[in-house]
Amino acid sequence: MTATIALVDDDRNILTSVSIALQTEGFVTRVYSDGEVALKAFAENPPDLAVLDIKMPRMDGLELLRRLREKSRLPVIFLTSKDDELDEALGLAMGADDYIAKPFSQRLLIARIRAILRRAEPVQPGEPGSAEGGAQAVLERGRLAMDPARHKVTWNGENVVLTVTEFLILETLASRPGIVKTRNQLMDAAYQDDIYVDDRTIDSHIKRLRRKFRQVDKDFDAIETLYGAGYRFADE
Repeated sequence: MTATIALVDDDRNILTSVSIALQTEGFVTRVYSDGEVALKAFAENPPDLAVLDIKMPRMDGLELLRRLREKSRLPVIFLTSKDDELDEALGLAMGADDYIAKPFSQRLLIARIRAILRRAEPVQPGEPGSAEGGAQAVLERGRLAMDPARHKVTWNGENVVLTVTEFLILETLASRPGIVKTRNQLMDAAYQDDIYVDDRTIDSHIKRLRRKFRQVDKDFDAIETLYGAGYRFADE
């Protein structure tokens, strides 16, 4: 079934260009330049995923997400200002699924949308990653626990809030501890589309992963760098 993507941004140029790009890829789009209008529309006819700008007049993206999370687990991607980590961290803590900084590649945004929609699809019995009753099994590696069905990660019992992209990269590493994964393999796991992502993008995700885990454990060193080869999850 064709997925419906809602775009909420007060920049009409972004609404138009992203909407056209999504429609070209087979998505149905709805566009809103106002958070309040979008909130009412979502209540009446929710989309499959929403892309929200954070900085908007009247009702900004953070407030719109807060209101949505009172009643809905609608997948959400935030559009943020470049290097605005405070907004990113707050949005993720409030329940956003991912974020992308402006200016952004439309192909990268589409890849993130597809990754989140795949993550939101229920796993059927007999599929890889399925368990009895169709639930995805929790991955446990020493002090790490990853629950794909709930998109929940803990370290030593402490919650670690990750984006979908970060989750997929960590899941790829932790699924085979001790095995080196190249940057290309991590790109394929995180995006799974015909999209070019340079090495620095993967390196940036790894840095963010380490920083987030060190917020709950300053001695975290489970993600190891093998210079010239890639990364691996330490086999405890």
